[in-house]
Amino acid sequence: MTSAATPEPKRPRLRPAWAGRNYTLLSVSAVVTTLGAHGALIASAFAVLDAGGDGGDVGLVAAARTLFLVVFLLVGGAVADRLPRHHVMVAANALNFLSQGAFALLVLQGDPKLWQMMALSALGGTGQAFFNPAAEGMLMASVSGEQASRAFAMFRMGMSGAGVGGAALGGAMVAAFGPGWVLAVDAVAFLVAGALRMFLDVRHIAPREPGGGLLADMRDGWREVIGRPWLWTIVAQFAVVVAVVGAAESVFGPLVARDELGGAGPWGIALGAFGVGTILGGLLMMRWKPKRLLFAATLSVFSLALPSAALAVPVPLGLLIAVMFVSGVTIEIFGVSWITALHQEIPEEKLSRVSAYDWFGSVAMVPLATALAGPAESAFGRSASLWGCAALVVVATAAVLFVPDVRHLRRREPATAAPHDPTLTDPTLAEPPVTPR
Repeated sequence: MTSAATPEPKRPRLRPAWAGRNYTLLSVSAVVTTLGAHGALIASAFAVLDAGGDGGDVGLVAAARTLFLVVFLLVGGAVADRLPRHHVMVAANALNFLSQGAFALLVLQGDPKLWQMMALSALGGTGQAFFNPAAEGMLMASVSGEQASRAFAMFRMGMSGAGVGGAALGGAMVAAFGPGWVLAVDAVAFLVAGALRMFLDVRHIAPREPGGGLLADMRDGWREVIGRPWLWTIVAQFAVVVAVVGAAESVFGPLVARDELGGAGPWGIALGAFGVGTILGGLLMMRWKPKRLLFAATLSVFSLALPSAALAVPVPLGLLIAVMFVSGVTIEIFGVSWITALHQEIPEEKLSRVSAYDWFGSVAMVPLATALAGPAESAFGRSASLWGCAALVVVATAAVLFVPDVRHLRRREPATAAPHDPTLTDPTLAEPPVTPR
């Protein structure tokens, strides 16, 4: 006979104790969409080429997405702080599902027109503009202050792994089945992710107070950014860094690979090393919690000059792989520290607006930088242009270190950081562990 006092065996947890319902749903849905999106990037380019387009047409389709992303980002941030964020996320996923589904149908039917692909790509960029600020605000509201950096590191690690896997799987599927089916899979990924996000629990988030309109909300977000020197200076820094790194890797990198390294294969290996570095960087940041958040983050950005310098030489493939790996690790040091600082310092009701300005700074100058890469090569030469990219990264990053708050902003002790998601602290609201099938 079993004694009544005998305790029941504990069920093993399949997720960390700090990973509440919202965090788990956000992570799983993000991995699903990232897998699909990275395959779709390859598929959309081959869809344009298969339809008789050239490299310029591929650029136009990509530019349409980026343009509408930039145009609507600030509006998306204001909307996400005005309406329930999970509603904005689901609506954006629905728009992406429809646009990618229509893109896939056009390609599968044959003879898609360039203007049609550009229009659908623009719709996808619009959906992303509303989704990104809402998703980042929702993520930051889903974890406690004590475990925030570990949660953000795991989230980004999952995204990095999905990105690497999605690109590899997408390339293989394009070769085996054609780009149309890969675009269809991406559409289904948006549908699945949107369905998952419908189950987010927002009871712990206070209802939004009616404001003075979208423009007033956008101005309020701007005041929130400009009132914090550490915030606006790093956003400005990354406007430069992302633009020149993007130009180096999307324009100059393939050219150097073609002329000096043996073609697309070696360049793909180097990019894969960057992806592996981001995963290991995430693992590092799950354990390391630098006290001076922004100081550690900014120091890590200097290494992003190394890929441009390596391509300028150019170095042998083995050294380039090592450089790309290191830059992948260090961008995760920055990314986790940065989102932890935002989570710690920005009021919850303004997270999405601030995130929108952050995203805007990161993407606004990318189209200009990639457009100027060709003329810069013609005017100064490829090597000099790449050295210029490396120098801009170093100068922009060094300038940020002159801001006192960047050097001195410290991670708060757990007792001073209030938890956001009640499923992390109230066991009656937490889901039991789910056993995978």
